Amino acid sequence: MDAADIPFQALQGFSDDELIIRSGKLYELMDRRRSIRQFSDRPIPEEAVKNCIRAAGTAPSGANQQPWTFVLVKDPAVKRSIREEAERVEYSFYTEWAPEEWKEALRPLGTGYRKPFLERAPYLIVIFVQKYGRAGNGQKIDHYYAQKSVGIATGFLIAAFHMLGISTLTYTPASMGFLSRILKRPEHELPYLILVLGYADDDAQVPDIGRKSFDEIAIVM
Repeated sequence: MDAADIPFQALQGFSDDELIIRSGKLYELMDRRRSIRQFSDRPIPEEAVKNCIRAAGTAPSGANQQPWTFVLVKDPAVKRSIREEAERVEYSFYTEWAPEEWKEALRPLGTGYRKPFLERAPYLIVIFVQKYGRAGNGQKIDHYYAQKSVGIATGFLIAAFHMLGISTLTYTPASMGFLSRILKRPEHELPYLILVLGYADDDAQVPDIGRKSFDEIAIVM
């Protein structure tokens, strides 16, 4: 049965001048976002984190199938298990099979196989892509554009935390199958990435790197 239509409730509109001012302030805010690896163990209210996940769940998705699962990890033992497995696969990556050009690209970021932030940060959100879903009667429902949809939702999530002054790190281990095992996820869910989140340490450092200009990332036709 097709869903019934309901009236669209538009947000408050702004004048052209106000749009330019507000969009400029939004850009300035987002331009301050940086991925960090030095987290404080300072606690964050769990309900605030859940609200950000709810916000991510409002992202557009193919056929509105919402093919995402967000696993919020706060248990120290589970975080430790994730770190141990991540460091095991990352050690193999850095010492055995990573191409030199790949390691060269990572070198300015100062990354290595040790991942202490996986334990120190108060929360990890492990994001999974649902390859398919199930109807109420158990019938399999194929998901369309699932990877793209989860990518959009992840962007929503990162922006939501940044607007609250909470730092994040997107982390994809070289092999991620262990996440399904540790977190006991079903076979139709594939690990997408780990989002590490928390407040930055007072002495946190980030690489001195820049961003491309508008003309390097966009074309106006």
